[in-house]
Amino acid sequence: IIGVILFTGGPIIVSFLLSLTKWNLLGQPEFVGLENYKFMFSGESDFANSLKVTILYTVISVCSSVIMSLFLAVLLNFKVKYISLFQFFYFIPAVMPSVVMAFVFKLMFNKELGIVNYMLTFIGIDNPPNWLSDNFWIWPTLAVASIFTYATGQMMLIFNSSLKEVPKELYEACDIEGANFLQRFFHVTLPSISPIILFNTVVATINSFNSSFTLIYPLTGGGPGNATQVLSLSIYENAFKLFDMGYASALAVVLFVIVGIITAFQFRLSKNWVHYD
Repeated sequence: IIGVILFTGGPIIVSFLLSLTKWNLLGQPEFVGLENYKFMFSGESDFANSLKVTILYTVISVCSSVIMSLFLAVLLNFKVKYISLFQFFYFIPAVMPSVVMAFVFKLMFNKELGIVNYMLTFIGIDNPPNWLSDNFWIWPTLAVASIFTYATGQMMLIFNSSLKEVPKELYEACDIEGANFLQRFFHVTLPSISPIILFNTVVATINSFNSSFTLIYPLTGGGPGNATQVLSLSIYENAFKLFDMGYASALAVVLFVIVGIITAFQFRLSKNWVHYD
């Protein structure tokens, strides 16, 4: 409890108090009331664009990582030799720092030197995309990169454990009825692990909102232009490049509220598709 108060509750309270001030890290904070919030929601700030980009990135990242982690978990439940070796390789992204993975992808998707464009040229595509500098192609690149973040490996292990807990008699009943693999998966497997799907989706959503900086900053820096300027990157730039701690704190408070609302909304919707019995 003391740790939570000092390292979580305390900073949240301080951030809210700082959001009511103007402070450049020098001297004393100057109380300005709600001016930072008024500026944020005015047409002069880039908050609207950052929020739109953040939501788009979150949808792409969560869908990519949750679907891929579930797919890998299903593969790990097939009875094949050396399954532990496959699990080891699938889990490697979970132990690699996101910053390292981002720099690896930055090199791989480089227009001139990257192996991705080299392979595309090798198979006959003479003018491959400029993945990191094109407003359209940057999003498929981020979707692929999101798969190799630490969250995918962690969710894969959780899905793998939950799949082993599905009652085998349900699968036996499916075999008796002549159900195929897809019918078993959609009508037995998914409903049985729906609470775990909800858990992983909520955790992935929170991580995407709060940890997008560690992937996007080294990979794109918010570019091309402001195409990938997520809120966490805006907080960093306003705090440590523009030295406007008050406005950065206001952005952090709004991000905290948005994540809380979206999480509550996910739990509300879960009543329609999550089965606990």
